[in-house]
Amino acid sequence: MPLDPTRTVQELKDLRHLTGDDNGAQRVAFTDPWLAARAFLKQRLDALPVEQHMDPAGNYWATLKGESPRELLIGGHLDSVPNGGWLDGCLNVLAGLEVLRRVNEQYGGRPPVTLRLVDWADEEGARFGRSLYGSSAASGFFDPEQMARLKDRDGVTLGQALEKVGVTLAEAPQAQAELKGAAAYLELHIEQGPVLEGLGLPLGAVAGTVGVERHTITFHGQAAHSGSTPMNVRKDALLAAAKLAQEIYKIAERHGGVCTIGSVKTLPGIVTSVVETCELTLDQRHLNARALGAMWQDAQDAASRFADEGGCSASFTDIWNIEPILFHPELIAATEASILELVPGTHRLPSGPLHDAAEVARAGVPTVMLFVQSLRGISHNKIEDTLEEHIELSVQALDRLTDKAMAWIKAQR
Repeated sequence: MPLDPTRTVQELKDLRHLTGDDNGAQRVAFTDPWLAARAFLKQRLDALPVEQHMDPAGNYWATLKGESPRELLIGGHLDSVPNGGWLDGCLNVLAGLEVLRRVNEQYGGRPPVTLRLVDWADEEGARFGRSLYGSSAASGFFDPEQMARLKDRDGVTLGQALEKVGVTLAEAPQAQAELKGAAAYLELHIEQGPVLEGLGLPLGAVAGTVGVERHTITFHGQAAHSGSTPMNVRKDALLAAAKLAQEIYKIAERHGGVCTIGSVKTLPGIVTSVVETCELTLDQRHLNARALGAMWQDAQDAASRFADEGGCSASFTDIWNIEPILFHPELIAATEASILELVPGTHRLPSGPLHDAAEVARAGVPTVMLFVQSLRGISHNKIEDTLEEHIELSVQALDRLTDKAMAWIKAQR
């Protein structure tokens, strides 16, 4: 069974049909479409001589045992954002599945090192606001008490959602055992940005991922009748939040990073009342840890200033953070070599979006990522797309990188 990248393209289309609708992909973690995607993967893994299991955090593993117990991990995620694209996350998993098929056939079910494919649970964080849930449980950067406080828009807690799929939040950190034998980790992903398309290149090697600070900022004002309260005496929490929404663009420009207010909730949330409470989420990202810290401090200072100006107060809650992560230099070089065996040029770039690879790397596992070009640089959107020939090239590049990584692991002492 030689490598068949066209099969990966077809399986991606089949998964899109199974778990999407006219608005895009609907594989939000711990929902029925996500479970259907997991069943889709398991059905195909059942044709291979692999051991399958779900770990205590809800990550799904397929293991092809090799001559050496040292493990090469290939990872991705089947979950999506609501109304997401057809490639984000699932390309990683289904390309890894195709590589697993080829390796199994070539080595008669016994490769030089143990090869493992993992579908990380809730990479996106779309439902509970906390990205990289499953991989952080495996890496050890995981606080069950903090996670227990997370709720979705319907008031369902993360713990309740996990119970639906047979997982207990308190036991999730036991997933750390899955990385004990890991010698290297590979992850393929669409770029989700415009760099490779702008350079006219189908593939690129990823140098590392940016650091992220993610927080809730809550402005506390006073509810008052919208008809009888003069404008100059209002304590309008939304007004303070609106000023901050403009200020974060200045903060991003000043430090060379990016800032996003992704959600805003107001209370009492009725047309006849001045806003008493306004809660927003702030996401800040930068390649430099010091600059990232300065951005968050600037945001807090600005929020406090705008609150004071409007007779309000501001409070701050941490959601999650991760420092900038650099990938393994030898594996980056192997990635570039794999790309250049297929196309005449490549480019090394950082990743602005978060990926499970960052959590695996911070756990001390040598890690690298491979990017494939995204058309128009758009992701987390139903129009997300990549040329089919580029998808096929990415599967081939991951396959060649797998061989190089297995040889690299065997050479380590």
